[in-house]
Amino acid sequence: MSRLTSLQGSFRAHVLAARLIDEGFDVELRGSLGGSYGLTVGDLAQVDVYVPGDQIEEASIVLLATEIDEVDDQFDDDRPPLASRIRPSGRVVAALILFVLVAGPLAQVLRWY
Repeated sequence: MSRLTSLQGSFRAHVLAARLIDEGFDVELRGSLGGSYGLTVGDLAQVDVYVPGDQIEEASIVLLATEIDEVDDQFDDDRPPLASRIRPSGRVVAALILFVLVAGPLAQVLRWY
């Protein structure tokens, strides 16, 4: 078995292992995998991901594809800008118009008293 990568925290390691297993790789995790203390920071939370030596190159390609997918999800250029996606509903617009039409004259009347 050869070390493919090291990750911080067992959750990320289990997610990567599940992806590699789904792709058909033999995976072994070593390190902090759920001990009684549940450390999630520093070197004590390091989990090493191992695959057989003859599968290391193919597993590296899957690892690279996973990282590219994560970056693509973060930037997500395919979606329109946020301002064009948010549109108030008809009820909200009607309520605002009604508020302005009622609050303006009411404020004028209350100002006279």
